[in-house]
Amino acid sequence: MKNDSREKVILVGCQLEEDDLRFQYSLGELKELTETAQGKVVATLFQKRDRIHPSTYIGKGKVEELVLLEEQLEPDIIIFNDELSPSQIRNLSKDLDARVIDRTQLILDIFAQRARSREGKLQVELAQLQYLLPRLIGQGASLSRLGGGIGTRGPGETKLESDRRHIRRRIDDIKGQLQTIVEHRERYRERRKRNKTFQVALVGYTNAGKSTLFNRISIADSFEENQLFATLDPMTRKMVIPSGYTTLLTDTVGFIQDLPTSLVAAFRSTLEEVKEADLLLHIVDSSNPDYKQHEETVQSLLKDLDMIGMPQLTVYNKSDLIHHEFVPDSDSERIIISALNDNDRNRLLQKIEEIVKRQMSIYHVLIPAHEGKLLSQLKQETILTKLEFIEEAQQYELTGYNLEDHPIAGSIKKFQP
Repeated sequence: MKNDSREKVILVGCQLEEDDLRFQYSLGELKELTETAQGKVVATLFQKRDRIHPSTYIGKGKVEELVLLEEQLEPDIIIFNDELSPSQIRNLSKDLDARVIDRTQLILDIFAQRARSREGKLQVELAQLQYLLPRLIGQGASLSRLGGGIGTRGPGETKLESDRRHIRRRIDDIKGQLQTIVEHRERYRERRKRNKTFQVALVGYTNAGKSTLFNRISIADSFEENQLFATLDPMTRKMVIPSGYTTLLTDTVGFIQDLPTSLVAAFRSTLEEVKEADLLLHIVDSSNPDYKQHEETVQSLLKDLDMIGMPQLTVYNKSDLIHHEFVPDSDSERIIISALNDNDRNRLLQKIEEIVKRQMSIYHVLIPAHEGKLLSQLKQETILTKLEFIEEAQQYELTGYNLEDHPIAGSIKKFQP
């Protein structure tokens, strides 16, 4: 049976007094992350404490309980719900036979499986090595029994036993390669800025349905699956709105609560793409009972990236599966859709067109019949609302909307009546 090949996992959490709901939610998400990494959760153990135990994360008595549970269930891996310090990993590994990893390592592992582009792979490796470096001290024995499996996959798994010098050299090397990629992207972005194409970016919690929507409203084939972090590398494609005006649409990595800091730093350059957008589409899964928490996590990460003032449309997705307690946020501009429904997608594109027009200026021009090139440019690069040929004057009358800083603005001024 296929399931038998999955690694058996025990999850361990420590609940600090005040955060019951958040803790339950976080533990549920850890289970989903484990399943995404092809692990099978066989038990969950947690403890309420005032603070995390500095040397073993959970208290001594709970560690003994975990040892007994391990003897009974024989798991391959034990995953802890917070980032463990090097000494906590070391102390826990002395008492436990199974491999001990933490939430950060698990997320890094999933990212390692998901990275498709050279940049994505380099960023994951960088985050893995930066996570590993402080944990190398005195870990020779425990590292040598790592083997394969969850928490060891991806580019960062190579040469785990290597000395710190090797890892530091590799970190510098990766940073250099990433810098080159960032510069290349900046040049590409500058070109797009010069041509002034209207840019829309999809952001949202992981598994909210961004890629499903992306594939259906753009000319694209982004990876689409009902899993956390299905998309890792940003992808930009053309999206044509109802008037025929072409915009650019970017799909991004899904956000998640408690995203490891090393990853926020690693993917900052990827998310820089989003900073250039003229409009953010914040996709929210309206079928998820924790949709509110997801919205808050995304907004707080956008704030960290200095992107809070950007025009934003909240797109509540999966309306066909809407949660019975779902109430849309009344403060934000919003629309409720199912990405799988044709009519809903058309409504969304119309809504996007409304927002695009708001960021444009209205123009009215009279263009001589022989100005064919300009006419075709106006059809492609502005939103036309009226196009009429006036025979006696041998000219076209056009009304529409254009971006003020677009190169075509000069030609528009020239032909205004």
